[in-house]
Amino acid sequence: MTSLDRKTRGRTTHQRLRALDVFLIHRERELLARDEGAWARAAFVDLGFGEHPWTTLESARAFRELNPGLPVVGVELEPQRVESARPHADALTDFREGGFELPLRSGETVRLIRAMNLLRGYRPEEVPGIHQKLGEALLEGGLLVEGSTDTPGAVLVAHLLRRVPEGLSREALLFHTDFSRGFAPVLFRDWLPRDFRRRVKPGEPIHTFFADWTAAWQEAREAGHEEPPEAFRHSVLRLASRVEGVTTEPWLLDEGFLLWRPPGGVFR
Repeated sequence: MTSLDRKTRGRTTHQRLRALDVFLIHRERELLARDEGAWARAAFVDLGFGEHPWTTLESARAFRELNPGLPVVGVELEPQRVESARPHADALTDFREGGFELPLRSGETVRLIRAMNLLRGYRPEEVPGIHQKLGEALLEGGLLVEGSTDTPGAVLVAHLLRRVPEGLSREALLFHTDFSRGFAPVLFRDWLPRDFRRRVKPGEPIHTFFADWTAAWQEAREAGHEEPPEAFRHSVLRLASRVEGVTTEPWLLDEGFLLWRPPGGVFR
């Protein structure tokens, strides 16, 4: 564990990260299913699973539809949480005490790390170092997902960071809503990853992004697209004409996802 590791509240609800599972199964099928060489034993690591291991177990079931032999490791800083989770362990699922220095065993490799709702109590300047530390555990081509959701998982924003030969690439930002709270771009501001939350102000690229998205949303509503799913879809389509890297894949829009992959990666 590093000196940055800190206890979290650990609030866990069933299906809180289901939308993220659905996204990864759709967009990262190859990553989840790879089984050649070192990938044959490459694990999914769920870092900071909380008071109960529900999200780890739910993701394990979902991902094993693609890869029945996928190893899954749930990691928690607090020993009592690990002990409470261990009755749910099996031949492919393990729960271990640890932090950003992942408690891997000899010969283990990692394809995917999920670190959701962990960094909200950290200083923004600490985030790059944490990302880098976690990225060191990934195989080349592996993915780190780090961000925040509200408690029921209705709103989500996450970094997608890819291990590349040069290190860790800030590949994309992912936004999701299930529309249960309606829709307007401002809905996402409180759930931005920690390094962006206080940067939605004039002069910052993330402020420009939200200003463009808000203008696109207002135009969509003025054009008659007032129901949240339609307002979302048409706002994203309009945003894509203004902002490079906004993905307009129909499945993503139907499911309430905006995937933004800026040329050159997501700014710091």
